[in-house]
Amino acid sequence: MGTMHERITTTKKGSTISVQTIYMPADDLTAPAPATTFAHLDATIVLSHGVAELGIYPAVGPLDSTSPIRDPNIVGNEHYDVACGVQKILQEYKSLQDIIAVLGMDELSEEDKLIVFCAWKIQCSYLSYSRWL
Repeated sequence: MGTMHERITTTKKGSTISVQTIYMPADDLTAPAPATTFAHLDATIVLSHGVAELGIYPAVGPLDSTSPIRDPNIVGNEHYDVACGVQKILQEYKSLQDIIAVLGMDELSEEDKLIVFCAWKIQCSYLSYSRWL
């Protein structure tokens, strides 16, 4: 695969794009197939069973997906800062999920409840297609 990807290039006449599909048992990004393949890819879009179970489509896992164009020199400082802020909120929400599962929402601080609310708003309003389309 590495040899094939090394031959993919952009010229004045156009670009070649390669799309790889990899089966990941139980969404395990550390399994040999995805771990080896990701090393050869510029960008990754990870579809997540956990996101699909929430009824959010497309079921893209924003914390596991990567892109080289998420760079302030390419997308601009404002867009980059917003993307980093969204990622931070989603990461904080992910770390709170175990606490919520054991103790419930009532045991969270007001700040943590706000993080949960913002994360749900981001996931349901901005990272998914409308269910009414």
